[in-house]
Amino acid sequence: MDFLIALQGWIYKSLAAHVSAFAAAPDWAALAVVLPAGIAFGAIHALTPGHSKTVLASYLLGSQLAVLRGIAVAGALALTHVFSAVVIALTAAPLITRTIGGAGQAPMLEHISRGLLAAIGAWLLVRAWLGKSHQHGEGLTVGVVAGLVPCPLTLFVMFMALGRGVPEAGLTFAVAMMGGVALTLGGVALFTVLARRGMVNLATRYGASIGRLSHGLDAVAGTLLIAIGVSELLA
Repeated sequence: MDFLIALQGWIYKSLAAHVSAFAAAPDWAALAVVLPAGIAFGAIHALTPGHSKTVLASYLLGSQLAVLRGIAVAGALALTHVFSAVVIALTAAPLITRTIGGAGQAPMLEHISRGLLAAIGAWLLVRAWLGKSHQHGEGLTVGVVAGLVPCPLTLFVMFMALGRGVPEAGLTFAVAMMGGVALTLGGVALFTVLARRGMVNLATRYGASIGRLSHGLDAVAGTLLIAIGVSELLA
């Protein structure tokens, strides 16, 4: 973990250097060359604590989504996670905490996100108790809600780009970093869906009911989402 944190510090410095260089001498060709690095930065950054990986895995554990739909949920989470930061940087800077301990955070959006996640978790528990099936579009809703916590790396790049008068550079890097974040979260989704499928296959091999097992996993997912939402609200 120390290695990832140190690597993240290097990413911040590298991105700052690229934005500063573009501000000094705007060159789209030179900026395009470093976009693959932006994708890599986003993927590595998403490996560090946060980014709703636990939320994503918890929900997909109890869902009945196939691999592609699970990855779509991860994509919705990545898109909202990055572009909520872009929107804040462009239009709602006062939402950002500027204290040393909380720099780069948006408490209002984070509280809304965690509260909604706890509510979704409660619904999953009720649904498991009632034995109801999953609703169409539910996964994308979870992805959007979980992604309301803005990406601190995107905020950093956007504020730096705005401060140097080159918002287009910040937006370009945001798109590249979103691709990287989506890659990492997509990997989490793929692993979780395949692991859930393996658990179901193993359990049914020993005579377990698929229906009862699905509702049980739904209840587990709901409990985890409630725990995550409440713990974050009380932190």
